[in-house]
Amino acid sequence: MYGPMIAAASARGVCRLLPPGQRMDDLVRWLERHAPEARLEPDEAADWGLRVQVPEYLAGRRRAFTVPLDLRGTPFQRAVWRAVCAIPYGETRSYADIARAVGRPGAWRAVGAANAVNPVCLVIPCHRVIGADGTVKGYAGGVLNRHLLLAIERDRPGGS
Repeated sequence: MYGPMIAAASARGVCRLLPPGQRMDDLVRWLERHAPEARLEPDEAADWGLRVQVPEYLAGRRRAFTVPLDLRGTPFQRAVWRAVCAIPYGETRSYADIARAVGRPGAWRAVGAANAVNPVCLVIPCHRVIGADGTVKGYAGGVLNRHLLLAIERDRPGGS
């Protein structure tokens, strides 16, 4: 099982999705620093539909998320996250592939750093970015969960 996640949203969209295994106080500190106007609310309106879409994705019934995002990051980070969102469901790309896609072919380490601070993992599918040798590197939600997400996409290619 992937585990519980907590969403934070601004008036423009989801700005942070806390992956399983991360601490709530880390989320609070992130919000204080990057999105002080964002809110954590238990009602469904605060998560812009993630309560429905995350379980659909984990069950293999959804291929892409349709929630609005309010991303907080540098221009390079946002470019990396856009390139990661372009990776088709069920496919992977290397860090070097993403570096080339954003016009910075030698910046594969910087791509890894941008992925490491992806504020909405799962929605921005950084689990699809792997090492050039095909190995799975770290993941905010844990490497085991990363393998699970890749298996969901490999084994259940359907969905919307």
